[in-house]
Amino acid sequence: MSDPSSQFRHETERLILRDWCEEDWAEFWQGTNTPAVMRWLGGVLDEKGMADARARLESYRAEHGHTFWAVERKSDGAILGFCGLKRCNQQGGPIGMMEAGWRLREDAWGHGYAKEAAIASLDLAFGRFDADEAIAITVNGNAPSWRLMKRLGMRRREDLDFVDYSWDVDDPKLIVYSITSDEWAASHD
Repeated sequence: MSDPSSQFRHETERLILRDWCEEDWAEFWQGTNTPAVMRWLGGVLDEKGMADARARLESYRAEHGHTFWAVERKSDGAILGFCGLKRCNQQGGPIGMMEAGWRLREDAWGHGYAKEAAIASLDLAFGRFDADEAIAITVNGNAPSWRLMKRLGMRRREDLDFVDYSWDVDDPKLIVYSITSDEWAASHD
């Protein structure tokens, strides 16, 4: 595990994945706490929901040395959303497994940013944070998310699926995809 007191920063061709700064939060919530972005994530959050989500993201960093980091676009410094790693903590889910996740604002969709950030996050999961396997979780209705999981080389893991009504009350089954360190290395030589 990395030293939680040091600032995390990782650059890709177009993005910076980094620790959160106080000034990031307003831009993040303005861009991502919208009906379109939150459609498959339980809906738009109220003030308490946003505060709770922020506390969770900060606790992941403090406890594990990684979190869903702020995603900053290099060209203009815009906060596009988040992408990164946490330990799965959803009740009924594969508790403790390394989980990659992403959430980008709507005007960032369709530009390959999520894939670029997710590749960087998985590289970090297996390189810097020594994960043996990483998972990603979504609901069945969120086809763009699970299609990205497939493009990343992840495979469907029905044995790890679980139910959580906080994401999508109409279809509460969360679906899980995973990839092992060896599978990732073989597909990213």
